[in-house]
Amino acid sequence: MIERATSAANIASMLQTMRALQTDAAQSPAAPASLAAPGVQAANRPGFADAVKGALGQVNELQLESRRLQTAYERGENVPLTDVVMGMQKSSLAFEATLQIRNKVLKAYEDILNMPV
Repeated sequence: MIERATSAANIASMLQTMRALQTDAAQSPAAPASLAAPGVQAANRPGFADAVKGALGQVNELQLESRRLQTAYERGENVPLTDVVMGMQKSSLAFEATLQIRNKVLKAYEDILNMPV
């Protein structure tokens, strides 16, 4: 009987600790939306789609800037050749990195699809 009371006390203590942790997590700004208290809006945190859009936007900006430098150099404007080459290299590197990340994501997706259930 004493063991059963001790076990019940341990369970109650554990539940109290878990509830306290859940309350702390719901109040922290980095808490997942699933832990937030009902009726509390999740903070405006960027999601995966937003991160992908932002990364693609940065790559696009680098490519546009590279093209602008190339065009300015070809027109004979006062643009150093080193800036043009650096812009082209930055653009190329960003595109290659994006391409490699895309390939890794697609490979992971295919691996998940081929997993036996």
